[in-house]
Amino acid sequence: MAKEKTLNDLFHDTLKDIYYAERKILKTLPKMARAAQSAELKASIEKHKDQTEGQIERLQQVFEILGKRAQGKTCDAIEGIIAEGEEILEEYKGTAALDAGIISSAQAVEHYEITRYGTLKRWAETLGMQDAADLIDQNLQEESQTDEDLSTLADTVNKSAAG
Repeated sequence: MAKEKTLNDLFHDTLKDIYYAERKILKTLPKMARAAQSAELKASIEKHKDQTEGQIERLQQVFEILGKRAQGKTCDAIEGIIAEGEEILEEYKGTAALDAGIISSAQAVEHYEITRYGTLKRWAETLGMQDAADLIDQNLQEESQTDEDLSTLADTVNKSAAG
């Protein structure tokens, strides 16, 4: 008979999922920055790349709290979101709408991360892992701020794209 799965198991599996996602995102951000036409968007992406490195380090600390090795598990959701973003880079290359498409793709990533971090934070609190919850909350706050910053930037970029 299979072992009963617990919230602790689900927490660990979801942690592996977001760890994989963050590492995949880190590899994708430079490509997005190179494609961005707006200097502001380029700078925003580069800032988020630096934040992502810190977020990965925090996730590694959470793995340590669990007494587990930091390891990812393929995240089909982030694979799909990134594939859609790469499609936009190809299809809108050199057009006025490219930066709007990049922001849209970046926000899809942010919203996925916000969802994951919000869930992981609640589970960590429920499981009595306040140190882990605090580390995860730092990532959540950064992702939420990045999303807000992208929304603000989109106001200008979208007007440009509309002509």
